[in-house]
Amino acid sequence: MALRFKNRIPPFEPERLEAMARVLADTSDGLTGSEIGRALAQSKIPDVDSTNTKWKRLYNAFAEFQNEHQIGNHVVVFIKRAMDPARYTSDPRSFASRRDALNPILALCGMTLGEDGKVRNASKATTLDEALERANRFQTQLRQRDVHADVFRYCSAEILAQNYFHAVFEAMKSVTAKIRDLAGADTDGQRLVDDAFSFGKDGTPTVAINGLATATQRGEQKGFTSLLKGLYGTIRNPLAHDPKIDWDMSEQDALEIMGMISLVHRKLDGATRTSSARRST
Repeated sequence: MALRFKNRIPPFEPERLEAMARVLADTSDGLTGSEIGRALAQSKIPDVDSTNTKWKRLYNAFAEFQNEHQIGNHVVVFIKRAMDPARYTSDPRSFASRRDALNPILALCGMTLGEDGKVRNASKATTLDEALERANRFQTQLRQRDVHADVFRYCSAEILAQNYFHAVFEAMKSVTAKIRDLAGADTDGQRLVDDAFSFGKDGTPTVAINGLATATQRGEQKGFTSLLKGLYGTIRNPLAHDPKIDWDMSEQDALEIMGMISLVHRKLDGATRTSSARRST
């Protein structure tokens, strides 16, 4: 039985229904099977394919109902039910992540999902870039720059909140963690950089970013060491000691710093602990 609505929403296109279903019923991060069943029942949408995989189950329920009733309102009701903030009091990151993934899809439909879990009308995005930018400009630009996955892993919540100051601070922590793991060290900042990458008395660093076979490669190692010390000295240390209000972190600054941190991660991915370091442990 269909619900009664004051304003009729036209049916959603199949591609957009599928995209919504994939977000809401993602295998690892989406609603559970029982949550999907409850939300479908609350939205008066028959659960016509309950034994299928989660996203296909949800898509088929949406599509069959729309085909029969030629109305999109019940899909919106489902989204409101699924994104009710009360569901996420113990897991706010999931709310932010799902909302961020749903909003580009909704933007292409002339809608937006607010922080209160309500779906509202909005000007319709006409391109994918516009839809992504409207959902989260900072995250979109980071992904367009192909920023390293470990940056997102350490500061996804701060990126979603578009909190530039704390996103950069947490991203620098990801560098520290990776260097400590490579070097087997527990120091910090510029001392950690020296412990890991500076040439020791035998002429070999604990961690090498290349083969160190030529003067060019050894020069790259020294340059990388200087770059890391510069990052710690100009970014990580001030952020750790100065209050946010005293550090004017613009979006452009944050993007460029994240780019440098991403470069560091890519270099560290190819780094190895030297045989000299292994003998001395």
